Amino acid sequence: MELARLLGALAGQLTAANDDAIKAIRVEYEGHVAELNRKPLTAAALAGVLTPLMGAVNMVNAPVVAKERGMEVAETVHERRGDYATLLRVTVVTERQSRSVAGTLVGDAKPRLVEIKGIPVEADFAPDMLYVTNQDKPGFIGRFGMALANAGINIATFHLGRSAQGGDAICLVSLDGPLPEPVLAEVRTLPLVVQATALSF
Repeated sequence: MELARLLGALAGQLTAANDDAIKAIRVEYEGHVAELNRKPLTAAALAGVLTPLMGAVNMVNAPVVAKERGMEVAETVHERRGDYATLLRVTVVTERQSRSVAGTLVGDAKPRLVEIKGIPVEADFAPDMLYVTNQDKPGFIGRFGMALANAGINIATFHLGRSAQGGDAICLVSLDGPLPEPVLAEVRTLPLVVQATALSF
């Protein structure tokens, strides 16, 4: 259930950062998770998506809130077995785009992110994180790291993924505390940065 909530929260925060109106929320189940009672899992994902956009939304009222807002909610179960024993994907569809995130459970049922917008990137969730989409070109990592260092921000973990050489890349960083707004604003001005969003879980 925590994996569903975290994935929903990630998708919701990325959507809220772009101020997009949600048309549909899709939750896909693959592997062991497909055999469970999916109703509470979908509700947890919905609550995760909607909370950054609307405030106090929980598992109980999330399905009702989504319906009242005219959002289509769909569940899909895949019979296939992929690279993970359990895979859960949450997709948020807006008027401008479709954004998906996927995760699995590792070890003692610990949630782990494995994909953002179709780009493989494995990372554990942390209370405070920074998400960046950038052009995959030389120089970004150095400038990005220096911007955080100059602001006294320590990087706890650093994860990268890219769609293809020279295409879009994703940088997901866990931090020791919340990212101050002035530092986020500076990161957004760095060359090659397409999007930067502070995340909280």
